[in-house]
Amino acid sequence: MADRAMQHRRTHNLLLFQRLLALREGSSPFTLILDSLEQSGRLLILEYIRRAKTTKTTVIFIAFETLTPPSGIDILIKARRKDVTVLQKEISQSVSKSTPTILILDTLHSLLSSPNPNFNLPSFLSSFLSPSTSLLALYHTDISIPTSPNPNPYAPPPLPLLKYLATTIFTTHSLSQVLARKRAAEKSLAEPMFGLAEEIEGVIIGRGANDRRGVVLEMEHRRKSGRSVGEWFFLPSSAQGMATGPGKAMEKGRERERVILLDDHPLYKTPSSGDGIASESGNATGDDAITFSLGLTEKQRRDREGVVLPYFDAQKEGGGGGGRILYDMGDEDDFDEEEDEI
Repeated sequence: MADRAMQHRRTHNLLLFQRLLALREGSSPFTLILDSLEQSGRLLILEYIRRAKTTKTTVIFIAFETLTPPSGIDILIKARRKDVTVLQKEISQSVSKSTPTILILDTLHSLLSSPNPNFNLPSFLSSFLSPSTSLLALYHTDISIPTSPNPNPYAPPPLPLLKYLATTIFTTHSLSQVLARKRAAEKSLAEPMFGLAEEIEGVIIGRGANDRRGVVLEMEHRRKSGRSVGEWFFLPSSAQGMATGPGKAMEKGRERERVILLDDHPLYKTPSSGDGIASESGNATGDDAITFSLGLTEKQRRDREGVVLPYFDAQKEGGGGGGRILYDMGDEDDFDEEEDEI
């Protein structure tokens, strides 16, 4: 039953992931990627561009901080130090309503720190959305947003506002750090901290950051009904080309699906209950991992069988006759013929 539920979850969520990255039927008008110094979101952006070319989707890349744009884009718009009004007009002219289009913003911090007091980020982003146009934006969680001189006390913070507007949120994690946290949880140890969270002077990037094997993606997708779907995936880098695991075959003539569930990753997969409990050395399983014996020796078994329990004597002395009370009088007991007569 558990295998059937896992198979259903695997098939359903992998198809949902493929649908989101292929931008089918406007599945996610606004996708937000949350990355950090520990794991960049660039690999996921490259995956979006790669899949957009297979579906003949126009890719418009809006570069605020990117010096060398990725290959495969159709239109490049350099937005660094541009006025917001000019930038909005240039983007609107590049978007075609007749062909599927994806707008990729390499960062949102330049827009959030705009000096224009009348600038409204939700209105700016929603002005580009249409049935044929989707938006993909990157937000660096470890970079603070400068406060405006006259902040609105009723305005929500930028990150909660973006999470509220987004229909799909991808949070990137390093595979090495995810495995380290899992090992600590299995041993009931404190969760390790990495990078800026360590609060150690001079430490900016933690150990195992930006793992070359791929990126771990924490997905939160909101359907039109309002129901949220969450899942963890592993997207291998192009050098790894990991295409293992069930349910990866696509149609004939197309490349195999590289994305897998994090639970299917060989380094993350939890052994089944029938595999036993692994020891620290990794060789002992089941009873071999226990430091004491649960069985009995032959002598202990013979001694146990030779023990005569009290109720055995009662059964031999005429059990089935209504029951009898066997009592041996002691030296200090007083015999009463009426009460003690049995």
